[in-house]
Amino acid sequence: MLIASGAQAQNLFVSDYYSGNIYEYTPGGTRGTFAPGLADPFGLAFNSAGDLFEADGNEFGNSGSIYEFTPGGTRSTFASGLITPYGLAFNSAGDLFAADGSAGNIYEYTPGGARSTFASGLAAPAGLVFNSAGDLFEADGNSGTIYEFTPGGARSTFASGLNNPYGLAVNGMGDLFEADSSSGNIYEFTPDGVKSTFASGLSQPEGLAINSAGDLFVADEQSDNIYEYTPGGTRSTFASGLANPIALAIQPVPEPSALALLAVGATALLVRRRCAIAKLR
Repeated sequence: MLIASGAQAQNLFVSDYYSGNIYEYTPGGTRGTFAPGLADPFGLAFNSAGDLFEADGNEFGNSGSIYEFTPGGTRSTFASGLITPYGLAFNSAGDLFAADGSAGNIYEYTPGGARSTFASGLAAPAGLVFNSAGDLFEADGNSGTIYEFTPGGARSTFASGLNNPYGLAVNGMGDLFEADSSSGNIYEFTPDGVKSTFASGLSQPEGLAINSAGDLFVADEQSDNIYEYTPGGTRSTFASGLANPIALAIQPVPEPSALALLAVGATALLVRRRCAIAKLR
């Protein structure tokens, strides 16, 4: 019951640039305001504890910070002093990676907030995502390239010839999806790098997110809509009437707590015991 309850709690979070808000949508599309009054909200990412991190840009001389929100919405400053933070992503160790577009760097933050430079010399890094092997993919906007970094920081070119790549997402099969902002397409890459067009005809796709069912959500900035695609590519409008939606993040499915696991184990043991007693009778 706890696992099923958690699976139903996969709400979608959206950074809405011009409104300065982060909105929260239930799977059924009901919208609430999770966090208002932000400067230039861009990238979003959840850690394993369910805290939401937001890259608050510096487009108009604003904060250049990364904020952390508890599940209840309490805000604190996790990091500051960035120029234009865009994409965010967590690795399996709980370190936060942040793409600083104007600086051309990717920074790595420990859970305690200590910063180091993971990669530098990039051309407007935007979207970030990890695959299951721990490799980091980066959408390098101005170079039209997707770079792949090993956990140790070795860089290789995964894909090139793109038209302002922005958002990235990886599905359960390890396929990489890329929002090609200026072409209006979403491309799908196999783990080996084979490219196909998953969707076309969008106005300016930016943020991407995939839920546990494999549905792809797309923040289409210029249309002010969020579209939902089934794994087969069928499109529907999930939300409309936004003010430049930029980034998306799916609320993680909470893992059962240690107490819950103990309760499940105790129940299973009790059932086995009763069955053994019944056999003796």
